[in-house]
Amino acid sequence: MKERIRQILEDNLPLVDVDSDFLFTELSSLDITTIMMLLSDEYKIELGATDVTPKNFKSLDNIVDMVRRKMES
Repeated sequence: MKERIRQILEDNLPLVDVDSDFLFTELSSLDITTIMMLLSDEYKIELGATDVTPKNFKSLDNIVDMVRRKMES
């Protein structure tokens, strides 16, 4: 799952370093909206405004964890 999410982000946000430990600081609001839409479509999950937190978008691992939690619920 992590590699698939990495590929989605790299394909759609080529200027963002998805391996950054401070990914949230590199993302614009449009980037975050794009990520949420892409992951919602790919994994058939619902991501909302309450999911947009520095913790959930801090790193690629945190994004993967968020998607896993959403898929389990």
